[in-house]
Amino acid sequence: MRLATMVEADRSIRAAADTGDGWRALPATDLSGWFASGARLEPGELLNDAEPTLPLPRPHKVICCGLNYGDHILEMGRELPSYPTLFAKFADTLTGPIDDIVLPRGLQVDWEAELAVVVGAELRRATADEARAGIAGYTVANDISVRDWQNRTLQWLQGKAWDASTPVGPVVVSPDAVDPAAGVDVVCRINGVERQRGDTSRLVFDSAALLAYVSAFTVLRPGDLVLTGTPGGVGQGLRPPTFLTDGDVLETEITGIGRLRNVIRLTD
Repeated sequence: MRLATMVEADRSIRAAADTGDGWRALPATDLSGWFASGARLEPGELLNDAEPTLPLPRPHKVICCGLNYGDHILEMGRELPSYPTLFAKFADTLTGPIDDIVLPRGLQVDWEAELAVVVGAELRRATADEARAGIAGYTVANDISVRDWQNRTLQWLQGKAWDASTPVGPVVVSPDAVDPAAGVDVVCRINGVERQRGDTSRLVFDSAALLAYVSAFTVLRPGDLVLTGTPGGVGQGLRPPTFLTDGDVLETEITGIGRLRNVIRLTD
């Protein structure tokens, strides 16, 4: 099953489910509201001339895992971790699957293609099996990172939480339709040139392990997002380091889920 938050031709916004004959409305304005309501999956009227937008605009929590693919860990000069390296984002860090990413000129703006997990049940001190059962689905994200700010201190927050800098979408795909544990490709292209390709079966901490670990210290609720980390190939790891420039077209794609296409706009 594919779920989305759709923008109709009149600019109205509706949560929706793909029922095979098109996108049909769910009883909420967006997936954040629909997941929080606990409503059953009962699609209604058919939506015409509608396109996906940011699927989860109001998560209670956005938790991210860094250093979770072996190749990326090595390119960043680190050792394999015993525990997940975690940081948080805010809801207003997120932006839609085709939105421009607008940031000030002069920053070291890097790319990080990632699988994102959508929480579908309240998880508190969950086991791995309970966490796995509580996954509502998966979506695509790019953890755009402002490296010069990230590297100012040992804490990463100021490089990871710039407003409207983390594209997510275009849809949420249920676990019966895609299985990251079996391996799906995570790909990033810049101006058509492939920069990253990873296999989710090679995550150090898989989706269930991350949700279980996070739920040990903070409750996760339906509609929350957990980003699982990026594979090797980020700009900071290149020699010399390479960063995004104004007008670059950033594409982030995960097999079986979909593709983001965002243009980088660096302004004075």
